Amino acid sequence: MSPTGPAASDFPALSAQGHVTFLGAGPGDPGLLTLRAVEALASADVLVAEPDVLGVVRCHARASVSTPELTVVDAQSAAAGVPVLRDAANLVMEAVRGGRRVVRAVAGDPGLDGDAGAEMLACAAAGIPFEVVPGIANVVGVPAYAGVPLRDAQGADVRFVDARTASDRCWTEVGASDATAVISTTLDAVASAAGELVSAGRKPDTPLTVTVAGTTTRQRTWTATLGTIAQVLKQAKVLPSPEGHRPVIAVVGERSSAAQRDRLAWFESKPLFGWKVLVPRTKEQSASLSDQLRSYGAVPHEVPTIAVEPPRTPQQMERAVKGLVTGRYEWIAFTSVNAVKAVREKFEEYGLDARAFAGIKVAAVGEQTAAALVDFGVKPDLVPSGEQSAAGLLEDWPPYDPVFDPIDRVFLPRADIATETLVAGLIELGWEVDDVTAYRTVRASPPPADTREAIKGGGFDAVLFTSSSTVRNLVGIAGKPHNVTVIACIGPATAKTAEEHGLRVDVLSPEPSVHKLAEALAEFGARRREAAKEAGDPVTRPSERRPGARRRRTTT
Repeated sequence: MSPTGPAASDFPALSAQGHVTFLGAGPGDPGLLTLRAVEALASADVLVAEPDVLGVVRCHARASVSTPELTVVDAQSAAAGVPVLRDAANLVMEAVRGGRRVVRAVAGDPGLDGDAGAEMLACAAAGIPFEVVPGIANVVGVPAYAGVPLRDAQGADVRFVDARTASDRCWTEVGASDATAVISTTLDAVASAAGELVSAGRKPDTPLTVTVAGTTTRQRTWTATLGTIAQVLKQAKVLPSPEGHRPVIAVVGERSSAAQRDRLAWFESKPLFGWKVLVPRTKEQSASLSDQLRSYGAVPHEVPTIAVEPPRTPQQMERAVKGLVTGRYEWIAFTSVNAVKAVREKFEEYGLDARAFAGIKVAAVGEQTAAALVDFGVKPDLVPSGEQSAAGLLEDWPPYDPVFDPIDRVFLPRADIATETLVAGLIELGWEVDDVTAYRTVRASPPPADTREAIKGGGFDAVLFTSSSTVRNLVGIAGKPHNVTVIACIGPATAKTAEEHGLRVDVLSPEPSVHKLAEALAEFGARRREAAKEAGDPVTRPSERRPGARRRRTTT
């Protein structure tokens, strides 16, 4: 493609109603997308995204969005190990036909990273309206996540250098100055770039940091000097590597010194940074838990251990839901998100909504159950003030009073394997209970083979067990976690089940709450990190302790 892109005459059938948004997806952390970027993605008809950022932006687009492939897979590119990209400008022009709204997503910022400028010129030449949504540039975001400020109170100059296209004059000017140099290069070309600066006049003892996979939980940063970086990467067994072509950001100058990074490396010092944590729940069940784990730097991996199916005989559930409408119940008690989902689905089947709960008191066990009700449009009247369990709910449940309670019946939709604790307790308090099977829980299908191998082979750093059934089911469908994997349990009963299956329990939640469990795991990780630093040892993840793990890690 020429620097100015295709001519307008090349695209005679383009609709004037088509529109293109050039969007910066940032350096890699999905949380760095701007609000405007999310808005543009939500209205896109076509999404043309670089392979590295498709996963970051796709989740914000509509399910119906078209995503034409930029990568061309052919025998030549497969043999070379380097994907070939289609002509993006022509692909965008094809997509904009017929008045469609196109989002062209690039890594970093459209105006600073990549070749989006040429594509914008092609749109301008063809008379296609377009807009630009800036993103956080790689050369700005990556140093920030590495704990390397680019300027301080003295306000030194900052120079951005792309090592792939830098001229001799560029190296000479940067090398002769004392500016902070932010260099975009590749892992195996870092030493060459350092050599260019030394040859141009920079002192060999000038500090430098090198960051790979910046802003993601795969981020790694090495601190060295211009004269020692080649040796540092070799001693760390980072190079030579078949993945030496991976992009990196190198920062040259006093602000990248080790003394400052020790205090400012906020991202890589998170308590669970880079930990791969197995969450044996569905994505729907574990959404807020996974978000919490990510805030600690972890990489959550959801593996469902149970599947939810309708009851074998739905008539009982149908009668109970109709009883809600006809005033049969004083209370309805939800003990799980699945129970809320089962009742909601029945409501939708009958054309009902949250208004059918008018005049009925609603109880809920657990934060997520209460949140599911609120999402349905129902605010619970009773949530346990203490332990979030059936026993905790009974502690706060009022006894039946014929003076104040016109109806003495409670609707309890629940799983087929639920215990009798709540039913017996409510009866003891004077209530009649319609104990209804709203759904059945069955063991889920085994996860993919690579996940099973990671579980048994020590590929996970930790696993969170939120109930005894998750222990039994995970071991049943995937095998027993490796002994290097940190085992975290939500309570004593779950811990006992884990121990009965031969697992060593490392973390026990102080309260029966999934969020307290994640917090306890983070505290465990923080103590482990501090102990390694005090002993002068490198900070490693539990999975790196298994035989061969260090050797394999050097190739990633």
